[in-house]
Amino acid sequence: MKKLLFCMLVISGSLQAVTLYKLIESSLSRSPSLEVIQARLEANKQSIDIADQFENPELFLTKNTLDSKQAMSQTVLTLKQKIPYYSKREKRQNIALADKNILQEQLQALKVELVGRIKNEAYTLWELREKKRIIDEYIILTKRNIKLYESYTSVQNNQHMGIMKAELSLSNLQVQQSRLDAQIAASYARLTYLTATKIDNLTIDATIQKKPDLQAFKESLKKSNPDLLIREKEIQKQNAKVSLSSINNYPDVAFTAGYAYREKFDNYFNVGLGLSLPIYGTEDAQEEKQRALLLAKESKKNDTELMVFAQLQSYYAQMLSAYKIYHIIEDEALPQVAHMFEISSSSVSVGSDLFKYIDVLFEKLDLEVKSIQAVANYKRAEAHISQLRGETK
Repeated sequence: MKKLLFCMLVISGSLQAVTLYKLIESSLSRSPSLEVIQARLEANKQSIDIADQFENPELFLTKNTLDSKQAMSQTVLTLKQKIPYYSKREKRQNIALADKNILQEQLQALKVELVGRIKNEAYTLWELREKKRIIDEYIILTKRNIKLYESYTSVQNNQHMGIMKAELSLSNLQVQQSRLDAQIAASYARLTYLTATKIDNLTIDATIQKKPDLQAFKESLKKSNPDLLIREKEIQKQNAKVSLSSINNYPDVAFTAGYAYREKFDNYFNVGLGLSLPIYGTEDAQEEKQRALLLAKESKKNDTELMVFAQLQSYYAQMLSAYKIYHIIEDEALPQVAHMFEISSSSVSVGSDLFKYIDVLFEKLDLEVKSIQAVANYKRAEAHISQLRGETK
């Protein structure tokens, strides 16, 4: 019965836990922030259809005030249809299609940003939980050593100061424990908001695997960075606007057809042809305006490229620093402190000075916390670089 209950608890816990990969995958399919762009994409489909349509025809009904006995007395019904110059409708549609491409890149950029924020929060949660785990272990260890050391006080009454220091250290650990509990709860709440899913348990694997390679990061940056891709699509849209403004110098044609009704005389049809005359230079000014805007967008893309590579350099420096700090602590500092800890721990077991033991204990705790922080900083910087590269996994 006990085994069955234990298995049920394990299965229940495994069902509630979710991996970071699964969390990201489900978030991309249900995030409310992505629905705004998706709705705009749906609306853009209508814009593409509208851009390819003719303008609505105009219908006129006119009647003069002459007596019906006169030949000029008539009631005229006229239909007017404007026909855009060749390829104008296609160029208008190209602008709407360019809008669609921008919206698609913006949607992708939002997905990348969401994934980046989820990863950053997940690694922050991992850092808090690891710190909490170590603090819990040190609380247990400190309590055990206080209890052990108290057994010597009846023989060595001069050791009370060591016990008091250990108890103060225990209080400090318990304060950190309480603070971490609150921070972990807040981190789960932020993840719940970001993912639109109630998160109670998250399985996270955070390790430092290899030294970061700046050149490898740079290779895919130009081709996949969301901001640069959006800038490129904006330039394409502006080129479409330049093409349309250039062809606007050519006149549109208006066809008219009318039917005149005369009460005392024969009725008749009339047809006509009209042209818009771009003679005031408005179209030339519009074209120059669009070309100037094109230069501005090209400059903006160049500026964005500089900014993106500066961000990459910054995150790479953070990642490399965390990598070095981690290996200094794990390969050099912690082995030395572990040896000191063994010596001081054996001294405490025979009633020696508790002050030195507490100092060594907290030196070890400080190094372990810094090691955890280094791993978290490495993974957060890695997540930022993944975001720059447009990754959604």
